[in-house]
Amino acid sequence: MSYELIAGVDLGSNSFRLQIGRVVGNRIHPLDTLKDTVRLGSGLTREKLLDHASQQRAIEALRRFGERLRGFPPETVRAVTTDAMRVARNAHIVLPQAEAALGFPIEIIGGREEARLIFIGAANALPAASHRRLVVDIGGGSTEFIIGEGAEPLLMESLFMGCISFRQRFFPEGKVDKKRFYAAEVSAAREIEGIAADYQRVGWAEAVGSSGSAQELADILEINELNPDAATGITRVGLAKLRQLLIRAGSAEALDLKGMRSERLPILPGAVAIMSAVFSELAIETMTHSDGALPLGVLYDLVGRFEHHDTRDETVVHFRRRYQVDQSQVTRVERTAVALLGQLIKLDSPEHENDVHFLRWAVSLHEIGVSVAHSEFHKHGAYLLSHADMPGFSKRDQARLALFVLGQRGKLQKLAAMPAGDPNWRLVFCLRLAVLLHRARDDHQLPDVSVKESPVGFQLDIPAAWLEANPITAAALSEETLIWRRIGSKLRIKPVAGETGVP
Repeated sequence: MSYELIAGVDLGSNSFRLQIGRVVGNRIHPLDTLKDTVRLGSGLTREKLLDHASQQRAIEALRRFGERLRGFPPETVRAVTTDAMRVARNAHIVLPQAEAALGFPIEIIGGREEARLIFIGAANALPAASHRRLVVDIGGGSTEFIIGEGAEPLLMESLFMGCISFRQRFFPEGKVDKKRFYAAEVSAAREIEGIAADYQRVGWAEAVGSSGSAQELADILEINELNPDAATGITRVGLAKLRQLLIRAGSAEALDLKGMRSERLPILPGAVAIMSAVFSELAIETMTHSDGALPLGVLYDLVGRFEHHDTRDETVVHFRRRYQVDQSQVTRVERTAVALLGQLIKLDSPEHENDVHFLRWAVSLHEIGVSVAHSEFHKHGAYLLSHADMPGFSKRDQARLALFVLGQRGKLQKLAAMPAGDPNWRLVFCLRLAVLLHRARDDHQLPDVSVKESPVGFQLDIPAAWLEANPITAAALSEETLIWRRIGSKLRIKPVAGETGVP
């Protein structure tokens, strides 16, 4: 399936951005960009709660974006949110309101997933090159560091420091002096110190800044001729001069320089302090700038899903190999689980495409917990999926996978947070039944079974003769009916005539 117009939305800690692009071959031509300085991160209280004012700013911006996106098919829009929503303790309350305002789902992504998408966006906006690039993106609450070749990231990290959080910690009320600046630089340097050795070992030939902060710094240094020899971009010498000018002025607002945007003045000192530490710790002399960042990376990743180059598939394969999953068992369980689901929904329906993907991924990963311990491996697997860095998957995606892996066996009360009637119960049922039927881990042909779904639960029709010949499985199915009954649902096992095998 392909589309001409696609859209990416980035709900950053400082700014919200909407980028619309036209897909031409394997390239994306940007058509329209909307930006709103929401400063969501500034609304985080000491208790890590987003205050009412920041929520309102976010909702108003998203309503404007939603108006621009009216008429876009759901599969052509991907919206992601980063640090502020990652750390907000009331994100579960704010997110549904934000989604209603935008009109599309919003994914909370992890720091390394953010880094991956940033690199894809930056690399695709730069001229093609064979050398390695280091991309640095200073956001409102986090800073991403990525080394990659072409459009492929090799090393990714996200550090908990940003121009908004640094303003709150070191430059309250916008006041700047030598002591505050030194404290901010030391704090940033300590963060970077933990990754510097690995990054210098991998190495890079070109340093690139991809954020709005990097763009503003480059503009100020160039327009005011602070760089040596009329150099473009950001230079170590130019940064040092800007730092001194800021300290002398006492605040960004009092600084008399061209190219400064009023909406970014409050966060300029934090950006300068972090970038100075980046240059110092990673021994950078000059840095270029890329117009592409997270929104463009989201668009290219979306196109990859259309073209069956889904990063999530690659991640699942990597995890399967990393945790030495039994591929033969995966093949057996997947064949049966998908066949069962195909009796409950239309597998080729666009409406259910995502469910089919998630069932296949859950089957592929349902035994990764065995690598930790066989006892309660489903719990270990769910923990790994909840907390691992999984390129391509949002936090919500990972939680959904973890839910399926946790629910593959044992009591169902542990899934009590999932409401009755949730479509995920259908996938849990298919996965549990497939795992149960293949407990022997052999290639013996299964009976020809049929399943039905009703408002009160499920029904399994299975040959009576096969049940008599397989008493262990029959007992397990009987126990399964009790497990479903304990959560107020119903699973009926109906013995029927016949014993033909499933092809």
